[in-house]
Amino acid sequence: MSESREELEAMIEATLAERFPAVELVDLEVRGGPDGTLTLFVDKPGGVDLELCAAISQTLDDVRERHALEVSSPGLNRRLRKPAHFAAVIGRDVAVKLTQAQDGRGNFRGVLTAADQASITLTLADGGSFTLPLAGIAKAHVVYNFDSDGGHRE
Repeated sequence: MSESREELEAMIEATLAERFPAVELVDLEVRGGPDGTLTLFVDKPGGVDLELCAAISQTLDDVRERHALEVSSPGLNRRLRKPAHFAAVIGRDVAVKLTQAQDGRGNFRGVLTAADQASITLTLADGGSFTLPLAGIAKAHVVYNFDSDGGHRE
């Protein structure tokens, strides 16, 4: 029997805390069924490099016995799952998909203006504002803007 997402996440976080205390498990994703590919999105102060990803992969031998394992940085469009993730990006553009529609909408994109342990508030381009419960968020991520966040091309 395969472990639940919560059990898998707890086991990986415990291993990372022991071997790589500065590394945070930002998110994980299982594709292809319970024994399919497991992708870990990790971060640490100063960023993630290939050597760190390889070291984490090697440390998680028991996980690699049950899953094809991929270890990656969160990337520019970093996923947001935990209250601290949202709090860290207040003022940034984010996209949110809800588990159930609110006010006839299931998808929102706007500037994150507030975040606490239970909800987030987005200000949309039209000036409207929505407060969304964290428990109702299926997926959320930062929307990286090359013009304002960096990466200008000449």
